[in-house]
Amino acid sequence: MSALHVALPMYLAAPEAVQDLWTFLRQTWGAQGPEDVPQAVLWPHDLHAHWLAPELLLSQTCGYPLTHSLQGQVQLVGAFQYDAPGCEGMYCRSVLITRDEHAHRAVEDFRDQRVAFNSVDSQSGYNALRALVAPLALQGRFFGQALETSSHRLSVDAVREGRADLAAIDCVTWTLLQNYAPQATQGLQAIGFSAPYPGLPLITALRTPPGQLQALRAGLKSLIHMPEASSTLAQLRICGFETPDLAVYQRCIDMERSAMDSGYPHLA
Repeated sequence: MSALHVALPMYLAAPEAVQDLWTFLRQTWGAQGPEDVPQAVLWPHDLHAHWLAPELLLSQTCGYPLTHSLQGQVQLVGAFQYDAPGCEGMYCRSVLITRDEHAHRAVEDFRDQRVAFNSVDSQSGYNALRALVAPLALQGRFFGQALETSSHRLSVDAVREGRADLAAIDCVTWTLLQNYAPQATQGLQAIGFSAPYPGLPLITALRTPPGQLQALRAGLKSLIHMPEASSTLAQLRICGFETPDLAVYQRCIDMERSAMDSGYPHLA
């Protein structure tokens, strides 16, 4: 039997805290946990292959892949609640960032300017922003140029370095960068938020047995109230855990459809 896979790869600003979080979660199971549980989390380069691995015990993905490329291929475990600005319960928003000299601008003032985004399958960096600017687009265009960067951190870098003028950054990522990599956010300002959407889903493999799924959920609920885990949770801005119905992620599809209906299928 192959070893189980565990990763929490979406918030990279505090990797030691992510490892500590997994260590505490393992402790909540005691002798009741799954067999072959790894000691350390993975930091996968190919996220999609990692999410689809049959050995996947626990990972964190994005709402857009969950409702598209991963649809029907993984099980939803739940979602953390975060206390970062822009979060409410398990819902969050994207922070719109620009350089200091543009801090007075509203979103509509970025017509024909350059936008940076992490990837086309990102709910926070692409889908939420596309839905926001779709009503402003003319003949399917709003921005003058769209730059795909491959990560939120690189989108932040692109704006700070002047290669882009605007980006939509997951609000938890933005807060963690301010806390742990303030040099990355120097010279940048938040000028608004996107509409809210469900936060990052925790997932497990489709073949994970019901008993293990319930153990994961019970452990995550217990983790939130572990006194010894409070410092780690605070570092990651985690303040709760929910087990929503998969249907709440319909919000991601609705945002996509609203842009399509406005004649704005691509961030352009």
